[in-house]
Amino acid sequence: MRFCNLGSGSGGNASLIEASQGITSTQVLVDCGFSLRELNRRLHRAGSSPEHLSAIFITHEHGDHVGCALSLSARYRIPIWTSRGTWRAIGKPDFDPKLLHWARAGEAIELGDVQLRPFAVPHDAQEPLHLRCTDGAAHLGLITDLGHVCESVVQALQGCNSLLLEFNHDEDLLRASNYPASLKRRILGSHGHLSNETGADLLRRCLHPGLRHVLAGHLSERNNRPELAAAALAQALNISSHEALLCHQQAGHPWLDA
Repeated sequence: MRFCNLGSGSGGNASLIEASQGITSTQVLVDCGFSLRELNRRLHRAGSSPEHLSAIFITHEHGDHVGCALSLSARYRIPIWTSRGTWRAIGKPDFDPKLLHWARAGEAIELGDVQLRPFAVPHDAQEPLHLRCTDGAAHLGLITDLGHVCESVVQALQGCNSLLLEFNHDEDLLRASNYPASLKRRILGSHGHLSNETGADLLRRCLHPGLRHVLAGHLSERNNRPELAAAALAQALNISSHEALLCHQQAGHPWLDA
């Protein structure tokens, strides 16, 4: 199994997971928070295309995660998996029921060569779900939008070989920013986003000898700096900052073996 990030941040989020067993291969797109044209461009940059996708998983209803999901699914006949709460939050649009599938926390989804295991997170959305993915050998955890580190999330990520974790903001930069007070409270709240410090704390609670790769994701362009996120990640992993792996809004991150 391998994975790559197509872009991560408030301007749009999307990741690709690929698993293969012999002659078969399965690609799952997790979120697609871009325009259809931009998503196609990013897929091709990663050596993929909509025709290669086996499924789309939408974590929650915010625009930087839903993006072009419905038009992508309808145009290329790609099944969508999401929670009922997310579907209600985007207005229960008229959509082909053959393409729509419900995801529930704690219920595994078998998609060809990969299994998705959704789990609930504390975020200001109707029924947000993030993922643990496995091909039976490797385990990958993807979580980019949550307000605090709760025990259920820590447990969901135990034993993962690779992680993509939220390092959204530097708390001092956010507090000093020109964001409205209400927006600052939302981001800093228990259902907002993880700071570099809290992202590093989550990582420390998931460390084990089999952990190979950790990507910092969903960095705020205005309230974070790559070097600050890299330093927090590096400290948690006991590596140098230049070894820290970050997802970028424009470039994402290239393929890594999970």
